[in-house]
Amino acid sequence: MIIPIISTQSEENPLSESTITQDAVIAEWITAANTHGRAEFLSFFTADAVLDDPSVGEVFEGHEGVGRYFDTYFIGYNTQTRLVGAEPRDGFLHVEVDFTGDFPGGQTGGTFDVTLAGERIAHVRADLI
Repeated sequence: MIIPIISTQSEENPLSESTITQDAVIAEWITAANTHGRAEFLSFFTADAVLDDPSVGEVFEGHEGVGRYFDTYFIGYNTQTRLVGAEPRDGFLHVEVDFTGDFPGGQTGGTFDVTLAGERIAHVRADLI
């Protein structure tokens, strides 16, 4: 079962650092990805984060590797990501998304299995569906 994520952040009710939840981190990460701001996107990852994407046949390590992934597949394809929902699983959060962009077909579904270390992403297994 996929649980829709609803952000409660607003100008009247900003999320404080002490109340940020996994859902909020994921929602904010997707928002950052859609701005195509590399530094903002990378700020969600630990310095030694690993992003494994079998759909492209590569594992990306650290900010340098994750940044290269972001440059190629998000900025390079003008990708926009819509968060469909998330489901806690054994030790990680399974995130379902919808991608649109300047890639063949222009639209596809995807998943991210995200492991957090505090409020930062330590590991992601990304795939297309």
